[in-house]
Formats: sequence, C-alpha cells, structure tokens
Amino acid sequence: MTTHGTLPTPSLEFAFDVAVDLGPLEDHGVTSVGHRRVVPILGGRITGAIDAEILPGGADWQIVRPDGTIEIDGRYSARTADGDLLLLHAKGLRTGVPEVLERLGRGEDVDPASYYFRTTVQIETAAPTLSHLQRALFLSVAQRQADAVRYRAYRVG
Repeated sequence: MTTHGTLPTPSLEFAFDVAVDLGPLEDHGVTSVGHRRVVPILGGRITGAIDAEILPGGADWQIVRPDGTIEIDGRYSARTADGDLLLLHAKGLRTGVPEVLERLGRGEDVDPASYYFRTTVQIETAAPTLSHLQRALFLSVAQRQADAVRYRAYRVG
C-alpha cells in the first residue's frame, strides 16, 4: 500500500449567516421514499461574505425517519444587490431526544444546543465575482424557530 503523506486536517472559517423565512409545513404523508414533508421558503437574508436577499419559491424537501430524525434537503435562490443570482443547496440532519423534537414540532423556541441541526451547503452561480463560492463546501450549525431557520455557515478549509 502506497502512502501519500499525512492528510490535512480540515479547518472552519466563518463565511456567512442565513435567516430563512418559512411558510406552513406541507405534510405529504408516507410516500415511496418515506414520510415526506415540504416546507416552503418565503424569503430571508444572507449576510457576511455574501450579502443577498433570499427569493421566495424555494423549499426544504424533508424526509422524517421513524426515530424522528429529519433529513434536510433545502434548495433556494438568492439575489445580491448587484443582481447576481445564487442557488444554495443545504443538505443535512436535524435530530434530538423525542421531547425536544416534539417541542420543535409545536413551534416552541428551543435552545439550539439541545438538539443536533447541521447541514452542508453548496453554492452555484454564474457570477464571475462569486465563482469562488462554487469551489468550497460550507458546514452550518442551524436553529429551527416557529416560522424561520437561522444558520451560520463556515467554509471548510
């Protein structure tokens, strides 16, 4: 077996904060892939290395596992002040003990340290000045609120 030296340890560097405004959850019931829910994205804001308005029309296409863990698959667009468009794709997990998940399901404000909500975020854009965002992965720590999701994204180095 050939070795290629020591692999680098990834680092995290703050990149941007996101606040996503959500519409009412649509429960599609148990489909061929599991318990499907869709949460419409109504708008929001990105600040930090990116400053952009989140556009209405995206959604989070969720699968709820039997243990209550939610598989996150959010896709939405944003527009910068210069008019550049971005497509963000957040994929991850939200899980915790049943009592905490029930409180979140009721829309209660729950300390984000009491549950696990992490996503990876990939960005797609045609804007030359933002193309560097397509060559990085971002890891986020998120919080679910009654009608919003907030997350802080870090560039994985």
